[in-house]
Amino acid sequence: MTDKFQQLADRLDNAISQGDQSVIQAILLQASSAETARLLESLPPRERLRVWPQVTPKRCAKVLLALPQPLRRALIEQTDEAKLIIGLSQMEMDELADIDADLPIPVVSAMVQAMDAQRRQRYERVRDYPDQSAGGLMDVDISALRADVSIKAALRFLRRLRQREGTLPEHLDSLMVVDRDNTLLGIVPLSLLVSTEMDTSVREIMSTQVTSFTPEMPATSVAQTFKDKDLLSAPVVDHEHRLIGRITVDDVIDVIQDEADKALYSQAGLNNHPDMFAPIVQSATRRALWLGINLLTAFLAAWVIGLFEAAIEKIVALAVLMPVVASMGGVAGSQTLTLVTRGLALNQINRNNIIKLIGHEFSIGALNAILWASLVAVIALKWFGDWQLGLVFGLAMIIVLITGVLAGASIPPLLKRIGIDPALAGGVVLTTVTDVVGFFSFLGLATLLIL
Repeated sequence: MTDKFQQLADRLDNAISQGDQSVIQAILLQASSAETARLLESLPPRERLRVWPQVTPKRCAKVLLALPQPLRRALIEQTDEAKLIIGLSQMEMDELADIDADLPIPVVSAMVQAMDAQRRQRYERVRDYPDQSAGGLMDVDISALRADVSIKAALRFLRRLRQREGTLPEHLDSLMVVDRDNTLLGIVPLSLLVSTEMDTSVREIMSTQVTSFTPEMPATSVAQTFKDKDLLSAPVVDHEHRLIGRITVDDVIDVIQDEADKALYSQAGLNNHPDMFAPIVQSATRRALWLGINLLTAFLAAWVIGLFEAAIEKIVALAVLMPVVASMGGVAGSQTLTLVTRGLALNQINRNNIIKLIGHEFSIGALNAILWASLVAVIALKWFGDWQLGLVFGLAMIIVLITGVLAGASIPPLLKRIGIDPALAGGVVLTTVTDVVGFFSFLGLATLLIL
C-alpha cells in the first residue's frame, strides 16, 4: 500500500494535469508544511509555479523554511511581499532567524516594524547567532518559574499562558526553574508537575541535574547530546548560567537530517540540498568540477597502465585480471573510509585513538587480504593454468587491500586537518590511491616475476 505522501503526490499530479485548482488547494490544505515542501521539490519548475500560489499566506513561510535554500530563494522571488509578511507573523523566533537572510530587505524591515518590543528583542537575540549553533536553534519563547512558588501557582501560570498565547509552547515537556537573576536552577517535568500535591513547592520536586548548552555550541554537538541522553528539550544558558532559550527535539531532527543529506550529497560531489530540477546549465557547471577532477585521476591511473604496455601485450591475462585488483582495493578502502568519516563527524576520533584505529583497520585489512589473496591465486591458477600468474595476482591483492584500508583510515583525518571536508573529497582521493597502487603493484610484479 502506498504511503500518505505518495498518495498526495499522485493526486497532485492528476490535479495539475487536469488544471483543477480547487483540488490542488484541497491537497495542500491536507498536507503538512513539510509535506507541501516535499511536493514542491518533486515538481518541475513550471508546475511549481502553478502550485505555489495556492499555498495559503499563513502557511507560506513555514513551507519556505522546509525547502532547500536555492528553491526557497526562487519561490520567494515569485511571492508577493504582503503574503510573505503574513506567513512570517506565524513563525517562531528561531524560525524567523533561519529564513531572514533569504528574504528581501523591505520584507525584513516590515516584519521587524510589525513586532512589539518584546518580540523584536527576542528576534534580535536569536539572529545574532549562527544558524548551525545552539543559539541559532534555540527558541527564546521559554516558560520559566521561580523555585519558591507552589505547584498550584505553577499550574495557574500554565493556564494563563495558554489563554494569552492561545497554545502552550511547542514540545513543552518541562518548565525551567530560575532565580531572581534568571539563573537556571533546575527543571520540572510536566508529568511530575501534574501529579504532585498542590501545596508542594517547585523547589521540592525540581531536578538540578540539567543538561544545558551555551549558545556558541555547534548544532551537531547539540544533536549528538540529544541522542546520547534521549532529550526532548534542553535549556540554553549564557556564560553566567542565565537562561536565554530552549532547544526542542524537532529542531535537532532537522540538524540530523541536514547532516545526513550533506554526507550523502558530498560523496557524489554535489552541493548540499541540490534541487532536482535546478537550471540545466547551472547544475552541469557544478558537477563539471568533480567530473574534471575524476578525469585527471583516471588519466593518472591510465598513465600507470601505460608504463607496462609491453607486459600487457605479452600476457593478455593481465588485462583481464587487472580491474579485479583495483576494484577490491576500492571496496576495502571505502568501507574504512565510511567508518572513519562518520567517526570524525561524531567527534569519536581524536589524536589519542587515531593510531590505534589505523592499527585496528590494518589488522582487518591484513586478515581479509590473506583470505582473498589465497582464493584469487587459486582462481587464476585454475583459469589460466599459470602458477606464476596466480602468485602475482595474490600478492597484488594483498598489497592493494592493505593499501586501501590504510588509505581509508588516514585520508579523512588528513583532509580534515587541511580544511577539506572528508565526505566531499575522500572518495576521489581514495579511488586514485587504490587504482594507482593496484595497477602498479599488479603489473609491476608481473614484469618482475613473469617476464
